[in-house]
Amino acid sequence: MVERGLLIVLSGPSGVGKGTVRKAIFDSEANDFQYSISMTTRKKRIGEVEGVDYYFREREEFEQLIASGEMLEYAEYVGNYYGTPLSYVQKTLDQGKDVFLEIEVQGAQQVKEKVPDGVFIFLTPPDLAELRSRITGRGTDAPDVIDERMRIAREEIEMMALYDYAVVNDEVPLAVKRIKEIIASEHFRVERVIGKYRKMLEEL
Repeated sequence: MVERGLLIVLSGPSGVGKGTVRKAIFDSEANDFQYSISMTTRKKRIGEVEGVDYYFREREEFEQLIASGEMLEYAEYVGNYYGTPLSYVQKTLDQGKDVFLEIEVQGAQQVKEKVPDGVFIFLTPPDLAELRSRITGRGTDAPDVIDERMRIAREEIEMMALYDYAVVNDEVPLAVKRIKEIIASEHFRVERVIGKYRKMLEEL
């Protein structure tokens, strides 16, 4: 009996370093996670491969998947839909593989409703002053945009209660280590393994 994989959801406020931490996890040794392949309605670019870069679909089909509840999470950006197909995630989990999903805070509640046994990890800054410093350090936003990002970040941090764990991103290698330790321990939770032993007892 194959033990079902874990859906690992990493999110946090804008500027906290989600993408940097996720990349460091996937670049590290002994990485067995599957990164969720997104679906999009935008046209395929030169060199992109179906099922590798994205699942490319027509808008009508994407909207049908939304209507039938077959998208784990989705958003519309610059006239195109982007999202995570639920079937891909469930199939990969059923194969015993862990699926890693890096999404915005707003999508976490939607995901939790569809995959309640996922592991939800909230990446936090050491403090709000450090978060402002990181956003400012990008050098791409005007002061009023930075203020708006900080306002949204405060709202997102208040949504931390939706998550199972909070990991401070003070140093990327430390954040990676903490996240890997959380995932390793989650595999040993009784509620995740008890079904396998119950099946063994039935077969005695």
